Amino acid sequence: MYSFGEVIFMAMALVLIIEGLGPMLFANKWQRYLSQISQQPVNQLRSLGGVLVTIGVVSLIYLL
Repeated sequence: MYSFGEVIFMAMALVLIIEGLGPMLFANKWQRYLSQISQQPVNQLRSLGGVLVTIGVVSLIYLL
């Protein structure tokens, strides 16, 4: 059985792997995507972040 710290470290490692795939495999598309994101209103980005955090928390509660 893994300790809580090990599980958190593994989860962060998986996030880094998944987040790194986009820029590594599709650098040009990723650059255009970031350009488009930077043009969005701040409130819209905060709302999107809140939705993603909520989905993550609900998923963790469901999995535990």
